[in-house]
Amino acid sequence: MDLEQVKIITEGIRGEVRKVVVGQDGVIDLLLTSMLCGGHILLEGVPGTAKTLLTQAFAAGLALDFGRIQFTPDMMPGDILGTNLFNFQTNSFRLTKGPIFTQILLADEINRTPPKTQAALLQAMNERVITIDTENYPLGDGFMVVATQNPIEQQGTYPLPEAQLDRFLFKVIIDYPSRDEEREIVARHGHRSAMPKLSDFNLISQVQAQDLQNVRAIVAAIRLTSVLIDYIVDVIRATRQHNSIETGASTRAANMLAAAVRAYAATQGRDFVIPDDVKELAVPLLQHRIILSPSAEIEGLTPARVIRDILDQTPAPR
Repeated sequence: MDLEQVKIITEGIRGEVRKVVVGQDGVIDLLLTSMLCGGHILLEGVPGTAKTLLTQAFAAGLALDFGRIQFTPDMMPGDILGTNLFNFQTNSFRLTKGPIFTQILLADEINRTPPKTQAALLQAMNERVITIDTENYPLGDGFMVVATQNPIEQQGTYPLPEAQLDRFLFKVIIDYPSRDEEREIVARHGHRSAMPKLSDFNLISQVQAQDLQNVRAIVAAIRLTSVLIDYIVDVIRATRQHNSIETGASTRAANMLAAAVRAYAATQGRDFVIPDDVKELAVPLLQHRIILSPSAEIEGLTPARVIRDILDQTPAPR
């Protein structure tokens, strides 16, 4: 397998998702980038902006096992991980696996469940291993979490703690579609009130689970020059010195950005990284990793706006 085959795979996945979802090309690219470098992604948007449908269509293009958890305020960690139940016939305990035992996990409305249950995902996201009654169970290298959250509903919600937010490679704000896109959505799906069934679209898987490691190895080998490494480090360090930021990004963020720009370059069919790749990914990768100062929040600044300001002030290599 080579980079040309990776390009064919990513183009194929884009095509399959577009059979179902109108627009959202930027989000599709970020999903592909996360998949290629083994990251997780958080989608934030109001209800009805196709977050769940987009994830389901993306998973269908990967030939990976897909699972979904609809988070609720009364959900417990055991509901996600599973539990050991005693079998009286065999006089022994038997593991009943929870829905986390899958490859692509849609964590729907993750901010509707308490922190104790949210934390049950931490080890799985970071190490791709979970622990039940002191026993470790690997989830495999293909394990990927796509979480969604609703930004407008406050009652009965639990904001994600910074430690968990940091496990997500990207936080993506799902905007309303343009007028032309919304018209196409209504023309394509307006004959039903329920969510479209993927079985109606004849989606074809573009990559098998056993090929995923080869794809990621090719992506990890994409060249990142020393001047681009300097640029990434300068952007990250600038978040710690900006007047509007109280807590800047960590070294982990720098490593994640370096991995992500390699994967993004591959989704664009290139075997090298350019400064524009860093600029393209900086906002979704950093906006959930910085904490604004109280004065910046009073002024109405957003993390995305401050990060764009940093990109404007940080000289990019030529």
